[in-house]
Amino acid sequence: MGTDKTAKKGRRIKICLVNPTEEERLSQEPLIAFSYYLSERNNVLLSVSDEIIENLDKGFTNNHTGLIGHASTLMWFWTLGAYEVIRTMCQAKVCFSESFYEKISELKNDLAKARMPSAKMEKKKKKKGNLIPVGSNRSPDGWDIPNKDLLVGDPEDPISGRMLLEKYDNVLSSLTIKDIKARHENAYNKESRE
Repeated sequence: MGTDKTAKKGRRIKICLVNPTEEERLSQEPLIAFSYYLSERNNVLLSVSDEIIENLDKGFTNNHTGLIGHASTLMWFWTLGAYEVIRTMCQAKVCFSESFYEKISELKNDLAKARMPSAKMEKKKKKKGNLIPVGSNRSPDGWDIPNKDLLVGDPEDPISGRMLLEKYDNVLSSLTIKDIKARHENAYNKESRE
């Protein structure tokens, strides 16, 4: 059995495991049971999330627009990456418990509201039909100075960047090994979908 050292980073507690058992690894990072690759991408997103929040806090506190601008750039990349991680998980619906799937499905919708205007310069469609453009003569995001926040997505209906970062963290942190019914590859297996 491994020993651990605990360090708090942001809202998550990370335990450095030494010679961990498989059970200890999966307890700390249950997403590994679905996909080791996606678990590592998730860790990168959580690290970038911490950097965004740190830059926003320091930038707004010290009126340092360079840090806020860097947070804005990172937020754009984070949104694209987070959406793809969650989209991949949603496509593998059979691999997750119903309750966890509901959480990631809702998160995917929230991320799409931020991603569509930023990546495709279109508003998220409510139903199939004509595409609605988002104006291109705009800044990448708005600033909510009192809340030290970026307002992302559609400028006419922006979303709190901090809310997205926190919701992503909370949803992925709520995942347990019991929520994972199969590995990612099994979602492509015809028998597992029936």
